[in-house]
Formats: sequence, C-alpha cells, structure tokens
Amino acid sequence: MTMPPLLLDLVTAMAIGLLIGIERGWSSRGVADGRLAAGIRTYGLIGLLGGLAALLSQPFGVGAWIAILLAFSVLVAISYLGDLRNGDMGMTSEVALLLTFLLGSLALSDQRMLAAGCAVIVALLLSLKDQLHAALQKLSALELSGALKLLFISLVLLPALPNQGYGPWEVFNPYSIWWMVVLIAGIGFAAYVAVRLVGTRHGLLITALLGSLVSSTAMTITLSRLKESASLHNLLATGLLACSALMFPRVLLEVGVVNPSLLPPLLAPLLVACGFYLLGAVWWYFRPHETAATETDPPLSNPFELGPALRFALLLAAILFLVEAGRRLLGDVGVYLVALLSGLADVDAITLSLARNAQGELSNEIAVQGIFIAALSNSLVKAGLILVIGGKALAVRTLPFIVGGLAAGGAVLLAL
Repeated sequence: MTMPPLLLDLVTAMAIGLLIGIERGWSSRGVADGRLAAGIRTYGLIGLLGGLAALLSQPFGVGAWIAILLAFSVLVAISYLGDLRNGDMGMTSEVALLLTFLLGSLALSDQRMLAAGCAVIVALLLSLKDQLHAALQKLSALELSGALKLLFISLVLLPALPNQGYGPWEVFNPYSIWWMVVLIAGIGFAAYVAVRLVGTRHGLLITALLGSLVSSTAMTITLSRLKESASLHNLLATGLLACSALMFPRVLLEVGVVNPSLLPPLLAPLLVACGFYLLGAVWWYFRPHETAATETDPPLSNPFELGPALRFALLLAAILFLVEAGRRLLGDVGVYLVALLSGLADVDAITLSLARNAQGELSNEIAVQGIFIAALSNSLVKAGLILVIGGKALAVRTLPFIVGGLAAGGAVLLAL
C-alpha cells in the first residue's frame, strides 16, 4: 500500500526534525534534560510545525506561513535570552531550530528530497564541531589567505572575464586561459591540503606522491637532496619514480577536462610509461630499506599565491601563441619544437595549450604527439636532476625505469 503524498511529506518534515534533534541531543547528552531548550521530540515537532505552516499557506496565503514563522522566531529569541542568562553565548541550537522549521516547510513545497538532503547536511555539519574547531586551530594565516585567493580567482574573477578570442588569430581567450589557471591551482591546492591532512610522519612515499601533484620537478629535487643517507637510497628511488609516474595521470586529467577527444590516443602510451615507473617504484619499495618514518619538508610552503598564478597565465598565453604561430609558420615541426622546449620548463602549460588548440584548427594527432613530446622532455629534465643532484646511487636505481618507460610509451604511440 502506497503512502499518500501529503502524508509522506508530513512524515518527512517530522523525520527532518528528529534527525537534527538526534544530533543536538547527542551533542548535549551531558546536560540535564531540564536545562535543554529543545530535545529530540521538540525538534521533531518543530519540523512538523514547519510542514503544517506550509500546508496552511495554501488555503490562507503566504501570510499565514509568515505569521507562524514570526511567532516561532519570538519563541527562539526568548530561548536564546534564557541561554544568555545561563552563560551560554552560542547560537547554534537556535539557528538549528529555525533551520528545522524551514526545512519542514520545504518538505511540504514539492521539494521533499531537497529538504531531506539539506537536513542530512545540517546534521553532519553540526556533528563536526570538534573536528572543525581543531582544524581551525591548525589553520595558518597563509593557508586561509591561499584558500580565499583560490576562491576569488575561481568564483569572482573567472566569471567576469570575456569568453572570446583576441589578438593574432584570436588565440587569446581570457576566460579559457584563466579557467586553465584555476584548474592547475585547484589541483595544487588540493594536494597541499592532502599533505597537511596526511602529514609527513606517515612516510616519505606518501609525501612524495602528494607533493608531486603540486610540482613533480620540485619534489624530485627535494628527494634527490636526501642522497647522503645511504640507508634511504631504495626508499628515495621509490619516491622519485612514484612522483614522476604521477605526472602521466595528471596530464590525462588535464586533457580529459579540456578536450576529452584526445584521451583515447593518449591513454595507452602514457599509462604504459606510467606502468614502467610504478614497476620500478614497487621493486625498490620491497627491497631492504630504512623503515622508520622519515621527515622531509615537501615543496609546499605556500598553498596559493596570485603572483605564480599570473605568471602561469602569462606562460600559458605565450605558449598558446607560440603553438599557433609554429603551426602556421612551420607546420607540424613548429608544434613539436614548441612542445619540446615548453616541456623542459612546465608540462602543464603546453598540455593545456595543445588540448585547447586541438578544439580548433590543430589536428588531434599533432596535439597528442606534442603532448607526449612535452611529457618526454619534462621526464628527461627530471632524470637529469636525479643524475646531477642525487648522484650515481639514485641514478642507477631510477634511470633504467625512466628510460624504459619513455621508450615503451613512445613505441606504443607510434604503433597506434
């Protein structure tokens, strides 16, 4: 037997109140019942009251709902004044009471699932009080500033930019260029947060993997500098190969977001190269090495700054122009040359540039080959850094897998 829709809406409104009331009751379980402004039953009744108020607004108009809301708000205000006299300065419970009423009303306004979902979010947020306060205590001014700046460039600045081409060949699209800056900044900031949550105490390998999401080149330098500890050579080789391997999924992620049509031809060669790197990482991970947790500072001292974002935007714009100029003036060879030189410094910018250009006149085949060339040149730069900074001990452990992976990936690309 199916429950009538109206009855189901009213049950949902009451269930919303009970859900929030359960969380509030559990949070205040150490307080005597007589000192609580509202318990589980009260929250359930408030949810039902909100539903009935919305129901009454249908025959009597929205004024009836407003009147009930105002009357209920007065009761909540009186409750808050009572809490103030008892020394409780918080407003969380009072706000939860008002939200319960509003969500109960929403359940009777043909938005039952939305109301239920919002109730779950409210209860979850209320239950995270201790965790949120602990995280806030650990948050530095630099991290807060970085988060706000990232939100500014993505939610304020990005929508305000014009979405059309300017300059030679209309290659400069402010919206597209800045959107790709937001993508890279978001990946880097997510990695920074992950490192802060996991912590370096869980091992050099996890730090290497998360740090490489921000800059695999910088992470390569950091790990190579630890060469003096001979007992860590196998573990360092594991970290170097793992963080270099992560570049390939990162490239695939960027391509998939900007131009998914390039993914099929890129998937096999990049995953084959990545597989070789990971094979080496697994090999050295299970070789004898120092098992104690090793502390090292990853290159994540600043989660986000506008200066580097602006420089990346300029680099991206310059590469977009060079790719288009190279294609028009030198043909395919020009694209390959730009990809080779750009990859020496930054694989992200050339990847995003080629993926975007392939949406226009640049062929998918040339874009795919250019992206692989950029990944190849960037990988060779990191191999050189391992050799120069890390010395023979780390080079012998890592370079065979790096060269083998690049050769195998190139062979797969040529065979497609």
